[in-house]
Amino acid sequence: MNVDLAYRFGRPPIGGAAALATRLRAYGVDRIPPEGGVVLALNHFHWIDIPLFAWSNPRSTYFVAKVEAHRVPGLGQFIRLFGTISIRRGESDRDAVRRMREVVRDGNVLGVFVEGTRQRSGVPGEVQPGASLVAVRERVPVVCAAVHGTQTWNLGNLAPCSIAYGEPWSADGLSRDEVSARITRELRTLWEWLVELHAAGRPRHATPPAARGG
Repeated sequence: MNVDLAYRFGRPPIGGAAALATRLRAYGVDRIPPEGGVVLALNHFHWIDIPLFAWSNPRSTYFVAKVEAHRVPGLGQFIRLFGTISIRRGESDRDAVRRMREVVRDGNVLGVFVEGTRQRSGVPGEVQPGASLVAVRERVPVVCAAVHGTQTWNLGNLAPCSIAYGEPWSADGLSRDEVSARITRELRTLWEWLVELHAAGRPRHATPPAARGG
């Protein structure tokens, strides 16, 4: 099945249900470039982050998921319908990187949970180099997006959850390590902004902080 077609039919029942269950509010969605290749650099707390990011982003997103998820009968076939890319964690996976680069080169959105795994601590963790490498090599913009609330969400605790999208920025002239460092700073800034927003009652309309270079 075509990925865009899969999103057209799959986003409402899956993403919509996740958004309803988490009382999702997404801020800065209009910052996502409407066309062209882009790397979405995301933090990760809970499996429900995936349908929440997919629901809030109007564009079809090719997520990157650990190879173990692709090996689960039924689940693997399902996530591949949506263009999900398999990656081996903790080692160099050239095939995965090649596929990630192809996605943005073809003008699509690549969604990378940049820490490489869910963060049990409840705060954003160390950024791995995959997303940075793709942005540097393919010269496509980076959009950082943080999620907050899912670290405590479960079926017995329907905590409200929110997403904040940062402004797109270029990796041109930056090294892979410099891009990773900037992603780290921006995700932390966006996440801390969401923490403060929740403490203030989570207003429906708010503008996430602007991206800061350097």
